[in-house]
Amino acid sequence: MASSVSYGTASALRDFTAAVFERLGLPQAHALIVADCLVKANLRGLDSHGVARIPIYAKRLRLGLVNPRPTLAVNQVAPSAASLDGEDGMGMVVGTKAMEVAVALARATGVGLVGVHRSTHYGMAAYYVLQATAADHIGFAFTNSSPGMAPFGGTKPILGVNPLAVGVPAGRRPAVVLDMAMSEIARGKMRLAAMHGEPIAEGLGVDKQGRPTTDGMAVFGGGAVNPFGGPKGSALAIWMEIMGGVLTGAAFAGEMKSLYEDFSGPQRIGHVFMAIRPDLFIPLAEFKVRMDTMIDRLKDSQPADGCDEVLMPGEPEARREEERTRTGIPLTAEVLASLEAEAKTVAIVMPELSPVPMSGHA
Repeated sequence: MASSVSYGTASALRDFTAAVFERLGLPQAHALIVADCLVKANLRGLDSHGVARIPIYAKRLRLGLVNPRPTLAVNQVAPSAASLDGEDGMGMVVGTKAMEVAVALARATGVGLVGVHRSTHYGMAAYYVLQATAADHIGFAFTNSSPGMAPFGGTKPILGVNPLAVGVPAGRRPAVVLDMAMSEIARGKMRLAAMHGEPIAEGLGVDKQGRPTTDGMAVFGGGAVNPFGGPKGSALAIWMEIMGGVLTGAAFAGEMKSLYEDFSGPQRIGHVFMAIRPDLFIPLAEFKVRMDTMIDRLKDSQPADGCDEVLMPGEPEARREEERTRTGIPLTAEVLASLEAEAKTVAIVMPELSPVPMSGHA
């Protein structure tokens, strides 16, 4: 089913999103972090993790399942490691604080590790490793998530899709940024497709009876997504469950509450953030030159049939961000309607939108 599209600038959508979350009780600084994370996802083309999620985050805040003002106490447990109690705060706020601490520890000791418990869905995982690369550090972000994927060989959705993100700074080249879920595609993309009345491709998931389906909502509502690469994706998801859940003291192995479906309590999600100083073995300038050289060699590879060029991890998203900064962020009619309803609820004005792509700066 086709959907009409409107376009908003990144700055206007950030202001709108921040205003919504301030009305919901977040301090201004925290509301701005949430807004920046969501809009950054839209800019990079990950619309399933962008402003479309405002209504569900707002619902959980109103129900008291998310703490709008966590204190984010940090307990340093070793010279290079700390534990952070998220106090059921917004995952974007918790994650940003945790990576900030990880980078500070890495500056002092070479490597910084922060384990987080009692957190919530933290949006686009790439956001946190981009935070590290902006500080000239290598960044890792691990998280578990609510159950939606069965372990390979099983049918019960116990694992989350458990995304992994890694960011590595370079010199004249953009940072290399990997952000991937352990499923064939993210569950949020399936839900977004269902919202638009669009089927998902075959082989991506099963319904609650374990039957293959092309209905994203059947997968999202009681079914299970398939791990990418069969046992390989499943094994990585199990590893993320250990890191994000078992290691940190967070909920694990199916105990986390679903963002969209379970309102019986806080989510209790766990994350691990790591930062590494790139100058541990060689000077930073030399590291960046070596990164550029590696990227050049990979991109100089002869493209395979059907491919125009060799792309580095994160390069398609960076190009999409450049494009949407110029043209604006597209919002489907369904997403726009949900934002209009939220704006009415919190009594704020919707941002000015355009019915066509823009030519100026977002």
